[in-house]
Amino acid sequence: MCQLFVGADPALWENETRSLRMEGMATSVRLEAFFWSVLEDIGARDRLTVSQLLQRLYRESLDEGHDLDNFASFLRVCCGRYLALQLSGDLPADTRIALRDVNATDILARESRRREPSNRPHRESRLQAQ
Repeated sequence: MCQLFVGADPALWENETRSLRMEGMATSVRLEAFFWSVLEDIGARDRLTVSQLLQRLYRESLDEGHDLDNFASFLRVCCGRYLALQLSGDLPADTRIALRDVNATDILARESRRREPSNRPHRESRLQAQ
């Protein structure tokens, strides 16, 4: 099982630091190459550069009242959610469909319903099914 992960190209987890301007201030973000690649895919859907995407994520997160002390960690979670939402079918895998055109409210509501205790199988049931 682990061969799927340990056998991957080591370049995927090499750190890369990129400099950008956020709120008029010069800053840098350090992420693994894998995450930069996913961020490029996310931005491309709405014709945004990675820098533009990061600025938008930062601004909209602040507007929602989120504390972004660990922005790099937030970006990794964004990447994971993007891939998971595609895998679950909540987000169209067709990259020609812009993310600004999907109904985020409906997607978040479906996610919330799936997290409700009555909609989650018990841990023991999941283990028995394996």
